[in-house]
Amino acid sequence: MKPAKRLQNLPEQFFSKLVQDVNQKIKDGVDVINLGQGNPDQPTPDHIVKALARAAEDPQNHKYSLFRGKPEFKRAAANFYQREYGVRLDPEMEIAILFGSKAGLVELPLCFLDEGDLMLLPDPGYPDYLSGISLADARFETMPLREANQFLPDYHEITAETREQAKLMFLNYPNNPTGSTATKEFFAETIQFARENEIGIVHDFAYGAIGFEAEKPISFLANEGAKEVGIELYTLSKTYNMAGWRVGFAAGNREMIEAINLLQDHLYVSLFPAIQEAACAALLDSQEAVQDQNERYRKRRDAFLSAAAKIGWQGSAPAGSFFAWMKVPAGYTSSSFAKYLLDAAGVAVADGSGFGTFGEGYVRIGLLVSEARLEEAVDRIGQLAVFQKAEENFIKSY
Repeated sequence: MKPAKRLQNLPEQFFSKLVQDVNQKIKDGVDVINLGQGNPDQPTPDHIVKALARAAEDPQNHKYSLFRGKPEFKRAAANFYQREYGVRLDPEMEIAILFGSKAGLVELPLCFLDEGDLMLLPDPGYPDYLSGISLADARFETMPLREANQFLPDYHEITAETREQAKLMFLNYPNNPTGSTATKEFFAETIQFARENEIGIVHDFAYGAIGFEAEKPISFLANEGAKEVGIELYTLSKTYNMAGWRVGFAAGNREMIEAINLLQDHLYVSLFPAIQEAACAALLDSQEAVQDQNERYRKRRDAFLSAAAKIGWQGSAPAGSFFAWMKVPAGYTSSSFAKYLLDAAGVAVADGSGFGTFGEGYVRIGLLVSEARLEEAVDRIGQLAVFQKAEENFIKSY
């Protein structure tokens, strides 16, 4: 059987290649320090696991769930947004349950783009943003995220022709891979831009709970007019270390929520109800574990950046997320430097060019190992010739 063209045309899965390379090194006996991952390293808080166990024992949860999910979960999501961001949401009309936010990111181009339609993507950005566009047989143009502009897109760079043709835009703050955060002023500008050009906004808020500044990261929906032009996708994966549970939700614009629900009516019969009940516990019960985790990531960030500074390795201090965005030394590409670190130091990092054209010149560091392990990784890297002889401008392409 020959696969359909839609499968043949899918982009290469960037992270699967990274996993293969790391696993091969481990198989070869190398003690790899894996900083290339985006997978939380801590367990799901115990009270959430216990909530799942209780719910799994209820025979009613072994039946098909309601197509659009348990009302209790949608009410919990609405209460969470009111408590955390001061955003009021109608649980039935403005929230759609997702099989993880990644599913929503793939579904949205299918919901709103016909063949040949155009959407806007951040560059660098999460590689899997391309999946839904490919399946929808749509087109995309990128918006450069430059350090000089705090890794925010400059809407003045978008041509009149692109503004007219674009129907959808993805944004992501705190940002993967750069660790930058958005401002209220930027979101206000985004809403105005969306209104003027009739572009739907999809804000990927996967790292919404992870911020290191005086104020927590800003929700797109907390800005006036946001629900008129877009939605926000929230996942429990990062906030509550529930990556493997595949549970999240979309919130905001009613027409966009209904479109997601309609598509999912034909794909699923909602999530396992016990997972939905556990999600309620995560959103509504004590948030102490979330606060503790945020402090853990802050300490890891500071430990890593302090160690990197000592060997002369430059990068941007993330204001949010659990990633650091580090510059590649002169003479290397992002790809060759990532390969060099894995081969010569046993340290895995994510090649910045895998996140887009404007990711070239950087590598992404996942702060998902202990402080001691992060410092060990930097110590190994510091022993390499590129850092030992930086003053001689040593380097030839690896």
